Amino acid sequence: MTANELKDLIRAGLACEHIELDGDGRHWFATIVSPEFEGKRPIQRHQRVYATLGGRMQTDEVHALSMKTFTPAEWAQAQQGEA
Repeated sequence: MTANELKDLIRAGLACEHIELDGDGRHWFATIVSPEFEGKRPIQRHQRVYATLGGRMQTDEVHALSMKTFTPAEWAQAQQGEA
């Protein structure tokens, strides 16, 4: 699976304002910003992303996905901290 294919899968099931993806085709790291994360704990956010991938995690199409998840407000704050 390519990075663009994985981004498209996530975007198809989750409203994303920003998504960055890095990986080697099996092991991925994502930074995802979505208003759907408002009020959700980190584990709930990750479960929401995994739900967009459906069975692809079980079939090893996506072997590993680690992620940082942000609400738009959290992302804006994180970006200010980097400036």
